[in-house]
Amino acid sequence: MRRTVITLLAVAALGAGLTGCTSSDPVVGEDAAGQGTRTVAHAMGSTEVPAQPNRVVVLDTDKFDTALSLGVVPVGAARTEVGAWPSYFGAEKVAGIEPVGLLAEPDLEAITALRPDLILGSKFRQEKFYDELSAIAPTVFTEKVGITWKENFLLDGKALGKEQEARDLLAGYEKRARELGARLGDAAARKISIVRFLPTEIRIYGPDSFSGLVLGDVGVGRPERQLLAAKEDKRFDKVSPERIPEVDGDIIFVTAYGEKAAAEQAKVTGGSLWKNLSAVRAGKAYVVADETWMTGIGVTAAGRILDDLEKYVPAA
Repeated sequence: MRRTVITLLAVAALGAGLTGCTSSDPVVGEDAAGQGTRTVAHAMGSTEVPAQPNRVVVLDTDKFDTALSLGVVPVGAARTEVGAWPSYFGAEKVAGIEPVGLLAEPDLEAITALRPDLILGSKFRQEKFYDELSAIAPTVFTEKVGITWKENFLLDGKALGKEQEARDLLAGYEKRARELGARLGDAAARKISIVRFLPTEIRIYGPDSFSGLVLGDVGVGRPERQLLAAKEDKRFDKVSPERIPEVDGDIIFVTAYGEKAAAEQAKVTGGSLWKNLSAVRAGKAYVVADETWMTGIGVTAAGRILDDLEKYVPAA
């Protein structure tokens, strides 16, 4: 499939060269539509992008959140393995977005067919596709996912021609997080646990995960086990069903990644180990949306986490 895409692009480039330069050819500092371009430095180097791109393809969930948060509806997006578009933007907003493969395996032919003028992706997930994607359209990659979500948001906002809007949205989120922490009072005294069920494993999330960073912005406490002090990677750790007592806290937020994970969640939370957790006995274990707490990784998803904290964490 990749050879087919590259061949088609080469033929198109050859045809353009044979026609010679005309007054409609883009000049330095302009794109094919005649609008200005900007140079954006990113994880793979630097790229000339349209000043105001309007046919954007996004290849990771944080870019999906970023584009829509900034009022840009992508023409195409890569899907997670779960498949559905995030629901927290509303069905009407995402209805016209075309799928272009999976996060780890974007469909290059589908991307080419959409004639994008900007592609946003992640070196962490799609580095091996960068050259081919760049042959299709200007491509900007962020370095990591999760831990650098704020930096990624600002970089993607710059690529979209929405740099100031991105700064304003991020500042608004951070102000709201601080104010929520102040309203909660002695928030650090309450230990909030984050538990995620996947089809084949159970995870607890640490301070460098997306949801952990949001909780850190609010200033709420975390169980000692979820500080992951002895681990270099402080995003998450795994626990077995037999080690469920390790996920306890004053409050537990629970998510599940897809239907198979939800079935595993039901099995574990129906057992005696789960039911004996202090938070469960106190009625303080809450199921929340995986698409905002885990895969959203953007400013709107972060705002939805703040919504859940306002709903479920009482002021001291």
